[in-house]
Amino acid sequence: MLQAERTTKTANSSTTVTLHQLAHARAGDKGERLNVALFAYDPDRYATLLEQVTEERVLALFAHRGASRVRRYPLPNLAGMNFVIDDVLQGGVNGALNLDGHGKTLSFLLLSLEVNI
Repeated sequence: MLQAERTTKTANSSTTVTLHQLAHARAGDKGERLNVALFAYDPDRYATLLEQVTEERVLALFAHRGASRVRRYPLPNLAGMNFVIDDVLQGGVNGALNLDGHGKTLSFLLLSLEVNI
């Protein structure tokens, strides 16, 4: 089954989808800080993303990596938002003990977040 086909109906007849189905992301890193920009494919979905992709949900999603703080900066004219996530890179590119300390790969983790439409 394709990713785009994986949806579930909830009790109030909304549909749960992964964020990847509604948006794309671009990420970068500097030291222990990750910067992830998220943009809706369809600008009409921006309000849904703004409502559901909160600082609290993003912090919870990255908690297992030691994230300590998330700041969200809405970009309404671009139908997007930028997240700055602190202490998530486990030492950064040169200091991490894991195989990939780059923040670029972590945009896919954000895109796995489930939202209701």
